[in-house]
Amino acid sequence: MSQQLWQWFSDPSNYRILLAIAASLILGLTLGRLTKQFNSRRSKRPRHGVEDEAFLKGVRYILSNDHDHAIEEFTKSVQINSDTIETYVALGNLYRSKGNIDRAIRIRQSIILRPNIDEQIKLRALIDLGLDYRKGGFLSRALETFEKVLQKNPSELESLHAVERIHEEMKGWESAFATRQKIARLTKGDHSHILAHYQTEMGKAFLEKGNASKAKACFEKALSIHEGCIDAYLHLGDLHFEKQDYKKAIASWKRVAAVAPRFTFLAYRRLERAYASMENLKPVEQFLKECAESNPDAFTHMALARYLYNEKNIPEAVRALDNALALDPAFLEARRYKGEILLSQGLRDEALAAYQDLLAHLNVPYLKFQCGNCGFKPSDLQWQCPQCKQWDTIELTDSGATSAGTTGADLGGGTRLEAQAKGEEPG
Repeated sequence: MSQQLWQWFSDPSNYRILLAIAASLILGLTLGRLTKQFNSRRSKRPRHGVEDEAFLKGVRYILSNDHDHAIEEFTKSVQINSDTIETYVALGNLYRSKGNIDRAIRIRQSIILRPNIDEQIKLRALIDLGLDYRKGGFLSRALETFEKVLQKNPSELESLHAVERIHEEMKGWESAFATRQKIARLTKGDHSHILAHYQTEMGKAFLEKGNASKAKACFEKALSIHEGCIDAYLHLGDLHFEKQDYKKAIASWKRVAAVAPRFTFLAYRRLERAYASMENLKPVEQFLKECAESNPDAFTHMALARYLYNEKNIPEAVRALDNALALDPAFLEARRYKGEILLSQGLRDEALAAYQDLLAHLNVPYLKFQCGNCGFKPSDLQWQCPQCKQWDTIELTDSGATSAGTTGADLGGGTRLEAQAKGEEPG
């Protein structure tokens, strides 16, 4: 446990989180270990009282979150006795936390180059050096450093996770996939959704290069790994649509309704395009009505209203919009669309009432998202949290049709819900 806490303290991204929510507790445990090591070494070699005092002052300053004075006292301690490895480690971590990467790196390098030092201490210093490089934005150097760690210890999880994150940042999805496979062999839990995301991202990269066949293989592999990857269904359907294989495209998009029914709306516009290309829009109405009955949500009723209005069925379109607003009063786009329909029919008084109702709801927040892991609130739906970098942790918070309790694992791909709510093509 102490080693895990030490690793958390060493990781820059985790350090920020810990500093915000539990700095005193974690630092206390970490420095308790540090003090124990310090006292153990003190019993084996002569020490100076000034060194003892400086070290203990540094510990107290860290516990009080005064890192500047902690650095000052630890620096005094190592100036008196340069053999105190633990103090150098603490100094390196403090410098990294303050963004002084150059000094942190020099400290790690000095530890690594010392003769007659325990290999585990050198390995820890090498890990810390990789974390320093990553914090400083030197991704290639960080990757090279972590790979050295893994050559010495292939099962070093902290380094594996760091390598995976670097590959993500560098868009090296194939390498990220291979690294996650190694992590999956070493840890318990379900890794399928992450592996599926990597395959999907690989497919997108192939699409950008114009290689549709390899992209298709990646999307299919993603779905064989995790059938809940909505992003893969959407992009696979897009490929079929581009080849004018409308039946396969429709089959792929309809799978969204089966694996994540509350987010079937992500496929509505795609289905409408496919059926329009087949010159038979009637199945769209049937599909939407089935969705509205089996898994009612505001987006489904909105899509149904748009279809019915295009089919000149005005009363049913308005009724569908009323159903959407009954489920989610904050659905401003539905209120606006209802006003437009009423105005188009010359129903000025009814339209005015609808717009007055819209104004009354303008201050109601809508389409709010939050990461279930770190609490970050992105402005739109994303499959990987921009802050903690965890996959499928972005949740929809309470808001009628977008009620909480539906996790990112139900969502699957990188589509902006605002665009879909406005009837634009999903990404």
